[in-house]
Amino acid sequence: MNNNQKQTSKTPWKCGKCGGELQRGAVKASYLGNDFVVEELKCLSCGLVLITEDLALGKMFEVEQSLEDK
Repeated sequence: MNNNQKQTSKTPWKCGKCGGELQRGAVKASYLGNDFVVEELKCLSCGLVLITEDLALGKMFEVEQSLEDK
């Protein structure tokens, strides 16, 4: 994510599905049969979660690697 895409206090993130406001909070994620809780942005209206690049390339990648090692 580059600096132009980061959230600022002047321009809050909006949901791409319903246009609702996104708020950071604990979200239960499941990836390849493994569950974990992460802090991510979630739509207050419809519940859609924004998966950040950090999560996709970080925690999810770790889960994928651990399954490949088994």
